[in-house]
Amino acid sequence: MANKNVSHVIFDMDGLLLDTERLYTEAIQNVCDPFNKKYTWELKQKVMGKKESESVKIIIGADKLVRHLHKHNIPIAVVTGSDTASFELKSQNHKAFFSLFHHLVLTGDDPEVRHGKPAPDPYLIGARRFDDGVEPSKVLVFEDAVNGVESAHAAGMQCIWVPHREHDRAILEGKTELILNSLVEFKPEEFGLPAFES
Repeated sequence: MANKNVSHVIFDMDGLLLDTERLYTEAIQNVCDPFNKKYTWELKQKVMGKKESESVKIIIGADKLVRHLHKHNIPIAVVTGSDTASFELKSQNHKAFFSLFHHLVLTGDDPEVRHGKPAPDPYLIGARRFDDGVEPSKVLVFEDAVNGVESAHAAGMQCIWVPHREHDRAILEGKTELILNSLVEFKPEEFGLPAFES
């Protein structure tokens, strides 16, 4: 797919900006253990767990990219399926990091969001809340889940998929703008954004 220049960026949160997905997987398996049930990959796909080595890449890549975009005055936001209480818990040790974002859309309890991902609503609302009311085609989304990629595309936005290493990439091969192993691999200039300083 040919990349188009963008002016705004929106990030998913769980598994992309924060390594919360691994914790979800462990917690769910702990609940399953007394019943001798296995929390399989087929079930985990919506949880998108990360190993510790991948977690480090998430944290380093996300921090570097977010701070770079903020430094260059690129409007950035977060659109997550979390509700307010869940977000407060997950972000309590990351207040400075999340203060860099123009706004957050917490679709779990946001009254404007009628339908969550994969519907376009979350990302359309995210774009509308930027001060300049940006056109969806000028927004680049980063997602780690298939339903998030589908949501971004349904909203008319370009989307970069950063899937779990076990995910079948063929599902979206040729159907999304770019597939990365980590945010560290992202080259902003390919989407008309300021390049990283060398």
